[in-house]
Amino acid sequence: MWSYEKRLQFPVRIQHPNAAAAKVIISQYGGPDGELGASMRYLSQRYTMPWRGVAGLLTDIGTEELAHLEMVGAIVYQLTKGLTAQQIKEQGFDAYFVDHTTGVWPQAAGGTPFDALCFASKGDAITDLHEDMAAEQKARTTYDNILRLIDDPDVIAPIRFLREREIVHFQRFGEALERVKETLDSRNFYAFNPSFNP
Repeated sequence: MWSYEKRLQFPVRIQHPNAAAAKVIISQYGGPDGELGASMRYLSQRYTMPWRGVAGLLTDIGTEELAHLEMVGAIVYQLTKGLTAQQIKEQGFDAYFVDHTTGVWPQAAGGTPFDALCFASKGDAITDLHEDMAAEQKARTTYDNILRLIDDPDVIAPIRFLREREIVHFQRFGEALERVKETLDSRNFYAFNPSFNP
């Protein structure tokens, strides 16, 4: 189904490794509001979405989130590449290093590993689209927080790009929610609760 283009959606070319920066940015790889959870959320929700156009949107954005996961992984990798054990220790990346060396592994900035509980798929169009809009806002806030902590322009540029995409996704999900609400009637309001009586 997918065609993989062997390039990042936005270039990542970090000249100055910084494990302390990697420690916070990794949250967007495998944290509660990160790109892995976003991709799995949308690619899971598409199956029960009764509107083909909205299911297509979920597939498109879920696929793009995989590209964002790849970007965040590249950022973390480049921020830790070539550092000595002493530099890793001084920059606060030693606890991660013990378990993963400098391999990219999905976890939150606080060290909590990725968990499927980070994403929701309820099977109800209204519920799922509200979840998606909230997820995009939480991801945007996380990128805002990262930008408050980072001062390297090589890191800031791709992080800003990712932040902007969160805003676009939020808008697309909002538009989809309005389309869905316009087509709801007593036959499909709660498709999986046939006893619903408006």
